[in-house]
Amino acid sequence: MAEHSIPHFHNDPGAATIRVGVKEFMCTGARPPFDHPHVFIDMGGDGEAICPYCATRFVYEASLGPHSIPPECELHDAA
Repeated sequence: MAEHSIPHFHNDPGAATIRVGVKEFMCTGARPPFDHPHVFIDMGGDGEAICPYCATRFVYEASLGPHSIPPECELHDAA
């Protein structure tokens, strides 16, 4: 299966804030099968965004690239 062209993040750990290095991404809420509808989030000129489904707060940190802190919040396709 191909990698996502847009990074996907989940919040299984229940983090209050997830730092991400991209301003356009998908939030899945939790890992499947407990995910919410995958929502596209575009921060635009803002430095943070809140998912309308799970209320996870995402904060932009450019140095992370397509990754996150905590790193376990990155969602990857199964190999």
